[in-house]
Amino acid sequence: MNLFFSERKLFFTTFILAVCFSSCVSKKNITYFQFDEIDQEKVSNVYKTVFKPDDILQIVISASDVTAVQPFNLPAASFNSSGGSSARPGAILTYLIDSNGEIDFPILGKLKIGGLSREETIGLMKNKLDPDYVKSPTINIRISNFKITVQGDVLKPGTFNIPNERVTILDAIGFAGDINISGKRDNVLVIREEGDFKKEYRVNLLSKKTYTSPVFYLQQNDIVYVEHNYASIQSASSNTNTGLFISIAGTLIAIMTLLTRI
Repeated sequence: MNLFFSERKLFFTTFILAVCFSSCVSKKNITYFQFDEIDQEKVSNVYKTVFKPDDILQIVISASDVTAVQPFNLPAASFNSSGGSSARPGAILTYLIDSNGEIDFPILGKLKIGGLSREETIGLMKNKLDPDYVKSPTINIRISNFKITVQGDVLKPGTFNIPNERVTILDAIGFAGDINISGKRDNVLVIREEGDFKKEYRVNLLSKKTYTSPVFYLQQNDIVYVEHNYASIQSASSNTNTGLFISIAGTLIAIMTLLTRI
C-alpha cells in the first residue's frame, strides 16, 4: 500500500514539473488581426518617404532637351588598383545626405533636403532647375540604401534591403520568417529615427487597429523588435537539466509500476 501511494506521489510530482516547464500556447495569442473593428476611412494606403542623413539617393533628371539634362546626370565612377577612375556604363552618380541634411548636386550646389519628403524634394529641385537650366524637367528620386532591421523572437532576424521603399511591418516580419510561437505579438516595438531623436512605437498585431498605426508603413532604418513571451523567458532561465529529470522520474514510475505487479 505504501508503495502504491509513493508511486502516486511521484507521478503527481512529475506531472507538476511537466506543467511548470512547458508552455501552453493559445490560439488567441498567435492569430493576427483577430480583435477590434476599425473605420475603413481611417485606413490609408498612402506612405511617405522622408529623407534623412546617411540616405544614399539616386536622382535622375529627364526632359525633352536631352543635352540640357546631361550635366545633372553624371555617371558613377569606378576605381582601379592603380588609382585611376573611369565611368561605369549605365550607372548614375548617387548622392549621400550628410549630417547637415544636405547633398552637393551638380551646378545647383548644396541642397538641404534632410527632413523633406520625396514630393517636397522634387518640388524644390524643379524650382531651381526650371526655367534657368532645364524646362519642364521630370525628376525621379529613390533611396539606394533603404533598409529595415528585425530582431528578437523571429525565425530569421537580420537587416533587409528594400528595393521599392514600400514596406509594411507585416512585410518586415515576413522577411524575418514570421514571429516564433514564443514571441509576443501584442507588443511589437518599432524604433524610428525622427530628427535627432529615436522614437518608440508599440504595435499590437492581434488587433486590426495595426492598419492605422503610424508605423504600419516602415521608413528607412526602422528597427522592429519582437519580445519573448513570459513562458519562453522562464524556460530559458530554468535548469537545462529539467527535461532529463522529468525523463528519469518517468522511468522510475514505470519501474515501480512493474514492481507492484510482480
